Amino acid sequence: MSISELYQIYQKHPVATTDSRNCPPGAVFFALKGESFDGNRFAANALDAGAAYAVIDDPEMKTDERMILTENVLQTLQQLACHHRTVLGTPVIGITGTNGKTTTKELAASVLSASYRLLYTQGNLNNHIGVPLTLLRLTHDHEMAVVEMGANHPDEIRALAEMARPDYGIITNVGYAHLEGFGSFDGVLRAKGELYDYLRHTNGKVFIHKENEYLQKIACGLEQISYGESDDAFVSGRATGCHPFLSLEWKRQKGHTHQIATRLAGNYNLYNVLAAIAVGCYFNVPAEAINRAIAGYEPSNNRSQWKKTVHNTLIIDAYNANPSSMDAALKNFVSLPVAPKVVILGDMLELGAESLRLHAAIVEKLKAYTFDSVFLCGNHFAAAGEIFPCFPDAGALKNHLANHPLKDCHILIKGSHGIHLERIVDCL
Repeated sequence: MSISELYQIYQKHPVATTDSRNCPPGAVFFALKGESFDGNRFAANALDAGAAYAVIDDPEMKTDERMILTENVLQTLQQLACHHRTVLGTPVIGITGTNGKTTTKELAASVLSASYRLLYTQGNLNNHIGVPLTLLRLTHDHEMAVVEMGANHPDEIRALAEMARPDYGIITNVGYAHLEGFGSFDGVLRAKGELYDYLRHTNGKVFIHKENEYLQKIACGLEQISYGESDDAFVSGRATGCHPFLSLEWKRQKGHTHQIATRLAGNYNLYNVLAAIAVGCYFNVPAEAINRAIAGYEPSNNRSQWKKTVHNTLIIDAYNANPSSMDAALKNFVSLPVAPKVVILGDMLELGAESLRLHAAIVEKLKAYTFDSVFLCGNHFAAAGEIFPCFPDAGALKNHLANHPLKDCHILIKGSHGIHLERIVDCL
């Protein structure tokens, strides 16, 4: 069956699912394969659960005329999503970057939703499966779409861009992350730059941090809509405070100055906010609506969250971690006029051969700061030295904190999601 023929079916049944346990009536089930599962085995279950069709790639599993056999289900899903996006022609903004892409996506979505009927990536569905599922949620009612794109290997952003076909792009920043897949900082830069490469080829436009030398280096030939601290940027701004939340002032070029008090912990979120403001200004969202959207956005999923518990005040940034985001979080925490200060850091994962050096560098920075207590968690930090108490996993750390409770402290919690530092929050 061709993609055009499959699309005719999808137009009659415009809901895609990859989970046989969650099949809305009339949906099309895509039988994806993973390292530990084969969706083909659940195609019959999906049909029994109410799916109208099941797309499979195992001939032996075709036991029903409602099963559509293809050579590769994942490729079929991606091709169908690209075809759907092309047919609708909805303007798309693609967002990637080492740090802040999800926060920037959420902020931009909040701003644009003030004036447009918007589709945007839910949660962290930003990979080779999440992006096509997002695109297939597009309808004629949507006026714009914001699509987040994540990657940990070369050519992945290129593939996602070719699928989503963005008209505009944002690379939030570039740093040391996923080095196991990218190999080096230059590898990260080239990989994230694949979004710029696509937009350069298609005459797209980029929202870009004006002062970021690495992004400017790879943005030659692109029409830029800039944001930053420079007065000649399309949108300029600066942080005016961060206790406990970021506050800032901003203005359009030669425009009036606006003040916003956000609910984001960490002054490192300034450029995420300015990117969203630049998007809103470019698409003519009124300044008052932009300010309300930014001020009203409250982070979740352990990203830049401020939480007051019975015993302590927490800054929870434990969804992701790499050297640049770790450094930014520590510098922000140092600047806060609070005491006592406790730092709890978990391993930064996927750093490959550079892991020991980069963890040791964070330990050296911790030694230079004057935090009241420091706790580390994970094998990578353990290998970097024994200067501070280090626990093998979140469970061991939680047991220690339960037996030695912290009270009346301000606590920064930062680490890669795989370390699961969110599990210690309930004992703080």
